[in-house]
Amino acid sequence: MAAWKVLLTDGLEENGKEILRSAAEVTDQSGISAEDLLKVVGQYDALIVRGRTKVTESVLAAAPHLKVVGRAGVGVDNIDLAAAKAYQVTVVNSPLATTVAVAELTLSLMLSLVRELPRADASMKAGKWLKKEFEGRELFGKTLGVIGFGRIGSAVAARAKAFEMKILAYDPLVSAEEIKKRGGEPVSLDELLTAADMITMHMPLTADSRNLLNAEALAKTKAGVYIVCAARGGVIDEEALLAALNSGHVAGAALDVFANEPPGATELVAHPHVIDSPHIGAQTVEAQARAANDIAEEILNALAGKPLRWKVA
Repeated sequence: MAAWKVLLTDGLEENGKEILRSAAEVTDQSGISAEDLLKVVGQYDALIVRGRTKVTESVLAAAPHLKVVGRAGVGVDNIDLAAAKAYQVTVVNSPLATTVAVAELTLSLMLSLVRELPRADASMKAGKWLKKEFEGRELFGKTLGVIGFGRIGSAVAARAKAFEMKILAYDPLVSAEEIKKRGGEPVSLDELLTAADMITMHMPLTADSRNLLNAEALAKTKAGVYIVCAARGGVIDEEALLAALNSGHVAGAALDVFANEPPGATELVAHPHVIDSPHIGAQTVEAQARAANDIAEEILNALAGKPLRWKVA
């Protein structure tokens, strides 16, 4: 009989389940409601979630046997880390798994913005030939401001360099020397805002980063700047961004994340100069397989008391 019991609430690729089954009993209750989770979580030693499930203080209080919570992916803003620490529950994630997927989506959004690809495609499907309306811009020679220069931000920079873009980087958690090693020019936030032709956001949502790109910050940017965000909803003040789009100061925005998800058909989502996607940064076959492998191994290591690679709390 398996030594441990593991609950999956947001699904997991089969390769990850196979790793878990080698040492644990695995129950997949994908889509379980918050109310039902409180009723069953007390039976389990480990819980694996993605971004949907909220691991609140109430969930942790209802789980006396819980030893570890795993986030299949990077962001852990849906897990109450302070409560986890209080209840002596370890939290781990799989931060390397989705780097390539998010970086590639970011470049896709950048190109789609400057060439208006969604509108061009929609016009063709409507039977129109509007060639003269679609005079876009090139990435070549432009200045890209990367806010957050960790794994994903630096991966975006590496790919943007292939387009011969100049890379400015701001990250208070990464030294200037390390930013240079990763291919960026370290600058202050204000320097980045005033110099960048395009700004891309790549930081977790924290008290310090919430609404980092607000009305005051946007006012410092170049007229005609482009904004891209595939990080976390909440790092951009959406009302301020909408106002800057309506005034024409921001030429366009591409958003994969929103403060409230799903956001519905808001004025920002429906704006003609905004490209939207439903938080699909990590949604590739390859990334999900890597995330499943990494989080399954990390969960079993945590349960066995072995060293951890990606302990968050």
